Amino acid sequence: MTLFRKPVSVKGALLLLLLPAGIGLMAIAWLVHGLLLERMSREFVESRLKDEVAFLEHHIRQSDGQIDMLQTGDYFEEVFHHAFAIQSPEQTVISPQSWQPLLSPLLQSDEQRSIRVHGEEIPNAPSDILAYRKSFFVGGAPITVIVSEDMGALQNSQAELHVWTAIVSILLIFLLVGVIWFGINLSMRPVVSLQAALKRLQSGEISRINVEAPEEFRPLVQQLNQLLDSLDQRLERSREALANLSHSVKTPIAAVRQVLEDTSRPLGNDLRLEMGSRLGDIDRQLEAEMRRSQFAGPQVGKSAYPVKQARDLLWMLGRLYPEKSFELSTSLTEEFRWPIEEHDLNEILGNLLDNAGKWSSECVELSLEQHHSLAQITVTDDGSGVAESERLLLGERGLRLDEQVPGHGLGLAIVREIVARYGGETSFAKGSKGGLKVQIEISV
Repeated sequence: MTLFRKPVSVKGALLLLLLPAGIGLMAIAWLVHGLLLERMSREFVESRLKDEVAFLEHHIRQSDGQIDMLQTGDYFEEVFHHAFAIQSPEQTVISPQSWQPLLSPLLQSDEQRSIRVHGEEIPNAPSDILAYRKSFFVGGAPITVIVSEDMGALQNSQAELHVWTAIVSILLIFLLVGVIWFGINLSMRPVVSLQAALKRLQSGEISRINVEAPEEFRPLVQQLNQLLDSLDQRLERSREALANLSHSVKTPIAAVRQVLEDTSRPLGNDLRLEMGSRLGDIDRQLEAEMRRSQFAGPQVGKSAYPVKQARDLLWMLGRLYPEKSFELSTSLTEEFRWPIEEHDLNEILGNLLDNAGKWSSECVELSLEQHHSLAQITVTDDGSGVAESERLLLGERGLRLDEQVPGHGLGLAIVREIVARYGGETSFAKGSKGGLKVQIEISV
């Protein structure tokens, strides 16, 4: 059985942490106040006792050590409000007489400092005193002077002050509780607004969270909105893919069915070729839509290692096109990441490199760089290139500028679609070796 249960709310956690901390700090301050008060009062009394001893020493020296010539008795008690003892070789004077059992032992001591005496049970005498003793010589005769004060009355005053300090501290604790409660409620108002927005979102009243969240909660709100955007985009892409697939395969299927249902015509080679072509169109469309459905787009927590993936693709394409050279230039490290889904980055690099490998003569160059928050992918080949008037058409679905090169005309279209989902840009230009240069820029 656990003594403390984990708080289920932020408000509860703050109260559980702040209240004991505030009470503990107040208790420490109260204890420190008591210690400082005791030290301050002792130092103050010691200072007064030293001054009074110096005063008595001055008068004793003026009287050449003749204690009888001093105005003792009630005079010093009325002026100093302290008890004193003076001892010379001829006589000893202690005032008041009731303090004699306390001060007589101190006269026999050799200590020249403050002396604390407490716990004594003597009638008509205090149980706790602070005395200052000093010995000196006047005309060769040793003189000892002690001045003392009853600490009981002072401690009673200190105790009363300490009690009032405790009362004020308790009041301050209640005030602190109120301030903490008010501060927590005030600081939690944006969280309450966010909670209300989430309930409205769940009930369908709103489609996005638009609240003035504090700085600490803004990334959370942004990520939630991005997640909602991603879900909407996926739903839209699924509907679009089904509509495209239904529209594109309907005509080839109808043509094949018509050929198969027409029993009056023999199934010759021409019809077989036509059916194969129609089925090929269906297969290509299915492949294209399947590949499109695998694109993830921007995903929270998803990232890829561009250099590692590029090296793997270059090695594979080097085996596929052994007569051509694939080179990589980058300043990025092997462990460098881009916030791009791994499959999406593979599609981008794979389609660009495969397309360049088909059109190049000898060499394909891949460059991976990042400048500030902009990821740059550049693929250049040394092939025949593309005329400037035709570069604007590159990336359109199904476009093939040369029917002699195998392919379906989907590679660059797929690349442009993926890059567009990440808010990037795809540009085509003439390469330094005469071929095509494809450059992609994505904010990361």
